[in-house]
Amino acid sequence: MFFSEAVARSRTWETSPSEHRMWVKVFKACDEDHKGYLSREDFKVAVVMLFGYKPSKIEVDSVMSSINPNTSGILLEEFLNIVRKKKEAQRYRNEVRHIFTAFDTYYRGFLTLEDFKKAFRQVAPKLPERTVLEVFRSTIHCTSPEEKLISEKH
Repeated sequence: MFFSEAVARSRTWETSPSEHRMWVKVFKACDEDHKGYLSREDFKVAVVMLFGYKPSKIEVDSVMSSINPNTSGILLEEFLNIVRKKKEAQRYRNEVRHIFTAFDTYYRGFLTLEDFKKAFRQVAPKLPERTVLEVFRSTIHCTSPEEKLISEKH
């Protein structure tokens, strides 16, 4: 699978009924006073329960500013939408990481030009090498030894 397929798959991902039930259960567990909504603190606990990390102040501020201002907190439907989007983003990042790892054959945490060429030969064998080189150069955001080697060779 290649990058464009990962994007397409992440967009078509559907929540399973069991996931949906779990999210509702977490919402209800975090809404201890049965208010019908999650407060800022309730939401933080829900994120910890579902994603395993405490959200930053910036993340919570962003979520709280995006909800209906006529409510006292995050209603169930809003919560389900927020969680669905976070899960989609998480799945997408995991898929990209998986694809990257498949091509990082020496587990260095980066791809050299040779790794990049090999990957493209596997997924797009008829793509001209010049195009692969242009794509590789456009993905480099900092000067690295590999980048210097590329400019010296070509």
